[in-house]
Amino acid sequence: MKTVLAIVLSYLFGSIPWALIIGKVFYHKDIRKEGSGNLGASNAGRVLGKKVAVIVTVLDALKAFFSMLLASMLAPEAILFAGLACCVGHCFPLFANFKGGKAVATSYGFFLGIVTLLTHQWFWQFLFPILCFFLILYLTKMVSLSSICSLFMCFLASLILYFQKAPNVTLAQCLSILVLWIFVTYRHKDNLKRIQQGTENKIKWM
Repeated sequence: MKTVLAIVLSYLFGSIPWALIIGKVFYHKDIRKEGSGNLGASNAGRVLGKKVAVIVTVLDALKAFFSMLLASMLAPEAILFAGLACCVGHCFPLFANFKGGKAVATSYGFFLGIVTLLTHQWFWQFLFPILCFFLILYLTKMVSLSSICSLFMCFLASLILYFQKAPNVTLAQCLSILVLWIFVTYRHKDNLKRIQQGTENKIKWM
């Protein structure tokens, strides 16, 4: 029962659309009607500015982390499921007609939950993917491609740690990261088509 409760609460927590809330409360804008229409940090930055993008990124990441933290107190066996449920909630939010973001920032909150509560592999499962993100972003100027690749690098690093028998790293964690990467990649299917066509949006500030 506690496991189910932790998962449901995590989904509901993930459903909080911070980009929509900040846009409406402070800017009187519905970002679903501007830019890409996405309720993620990238579109928030595109419509409302870089500062909002940073704030939304942090808040969306913390959704997953606090969901996993709550699960660790309610049902420790559900920590990974809680993090994944939060990411699903972010993409299909109950509080925004099930049309949300693409779970990139929430994925990093998931990684933060893993390293803080389970593995303590801070570099390889958290800092390393972030470094990969910014390196790929610098080279390609594409947030979508950087996001997909950096999440895969976290999976790859976790798998290597598992086969090296690193402390506290389990196959279940590796598989959960793989599932999340597949999910986030699918959410970026339109971006991947644009990348293939050479029409994907590129950032100008780096």
